[in-house]
Amino acid sequence: MAKTWIYKFGGASVKDATAVKNLAEILRNRLRKNLIIVVSAMGKTTNSLEGILANKLNGLDFYENSAILKTFHREICEELFPANHAVFAQIENLFFQLDLQLQKPLSRENYDEFYDQVVCFGELISSKIVAEYLCYQDLLVLWQDAREVIHTDSDFRFAKINWEKTRKACQSTWKPMLENFPILTQGFIGKDPKGRTTTLGREGSDFTAAILGTSLDAGSVTIWKDVPGVLNADPKLFPNTEKFEELGYREAAEMTYFGASVIHPKTIKPLANAGIPLLVKSFLNPDASGTKIHEHATPHEVPTIVLKKDQILVSFKVTDFTFIEEKHIHRIYEQLQAQKLRVNMLQLSAISVSIVIDAQLFKLEQLLEKLKGEFEIRYNEGLELLTILKQKAEEIPAFLIGYEVLLEQSTRNTFQAVRRKV
Repeated sequence: MAKTWIYKFGGASVKDATAVKNLAEILRNRLRKNLIIVVSAMGKTTNSLEGILANKLNGLDFYENSAILKTFHREICEELFPANHAVFAQIENLFFQLDLQLQKPLSRENYDEFYDQVVCFGELISSKIVAEYLCYQDLLVLWQDAREVIHTDSDFRFAKINWEKTRKACQSTWKPMLENFPILTQGFIGKDPKGRTTTLGREGSDFTAAILGTSLDAGSVTIWKDVPGVLNADPKLFPNTEKFEELGYREAAEMTYFGASVIHPKTIKPLANAGIPLLVKSFLNPDASGTKIHEHATPHEVPTIVLKKDQILVSFKVTDFTFIEEKHIHRIYEQLQAQKLRVNMLQLSAISVSIVIDAQLFKLEQLLEKLKGEFEIRYNEGLELLTILKQKAEEIPAFLIGYEVLLEQSTRNTFQAVRRKV
């Protein structure tokens, strides 16, 4: 039986009409049977939808932003299609469904579930536009709803995959279709046992590609980005970056764990377990080599620099002059898990625990409320977390010039510093 191949295109590769046309050109000589194309929401649509939710939660007007988002997508369609094309009615209907959802009551208690029912529209709208444009260009694809095969639990915003059920659905439902046509679908979304939409974590479309690749025993998974491949640092933030021609699964997993944005953190594990290569290629230069992540890559010694912004440093100090014990750490992590907050850095002292977490709407407030009776708590917002893997000690000071360092730690292979501009 023929191998399946997975292509994933992120938000930057479908950010406007020009980008969608470029995607079509990439596929013109690559489109074939047994190919799945996974697309993200267009440009910054997910950010816009999160902003709409924040306004609604805070009792502010959100209809104007919703109208702006609708206009953004309609104008892309106007550049891609003739005025009488069916896509306009399809997009109108999706925005009508979005408006119906936004009219329902939203509170902090139901925020995560409500989030998933709203933010999923970014991918649904994007995939409809891209699928219709490809067909309009005589590049025939089958539009399929990812929620029909991606089965999850009900942990909204961070849903966990039911691998057995997902594999069975992919093999029984999509595999026969792929023998005749390529499929275009959405990243980031799935459904729980009650049929409700779930999402897989921010930037989760990479993970979708890995899920489908694993479930269909793919020959490879290719992620198309606006960079030449996996670089040792973000070129928008750091000069003189180097591209890795290849990476081992373990090295790539470590980079994503510490926040390297080129690949979603959950992407590597299922592909590594299945021995499926992951290719990272440039949609701006599609014939270039990119980066191949696979089992037999040669190790490298090039330092990798990762910078996470919008970080919060929270310190929990015991109030009864006892030392930090396992029970204190367990209690803090219990509440972090309840709030779905991931620790990006941890440091212990005799009487305190310090953690670094991503900023998330009202989550810090809820964490503090739960633990304020047990600890003396201090926090700082608007920070950056700098991580350097395979660091060279003599090069570290240059990264701290002009910054106040609030916390730092170093191991044999990793240096981390929480910093803010002076």
